[in-house]
Amino acid sequence: MVEKVYNMTNSNDRTVEMLISDENVHYLHMIFNKEEGLPEHFSNSTVYMTVLKGTLSIGLDEQEIHEYKQGSILKIPYKTKMNVGNKHDEILELIVVKAPAPVK
Repeated sequence: MVEKVYNMTNSNDRTVEMLISDENVHYLHMIFNKEEGLPEHFSNSTVYMTVLKGTLSIGLDEQEIHEYKQGSILKIPYKTKMNVGNKHDEILELIVVKAPAPVK
């Protein structure tokens, strides 16, 4: 088999899982219920976020929180302050790609 297959969790519970972590890319899958999210942090690479379900509530640097619905794809620059969460009743599901892969 030439390809390598990865599987995402299929759940309604809070999930933050690293699916791929190599020298090229970090590929993460996240699920958040209402009032859940990530601690405020700075991006350690260029970050691409795809909203698979729900509405993403995100504050970047000193901006007000913006909201993005299912189907939205965000590109967030390196070293941007991020405040990621779900402020809605519907489950939020994201794919997060960091490219190039952050250097430790």
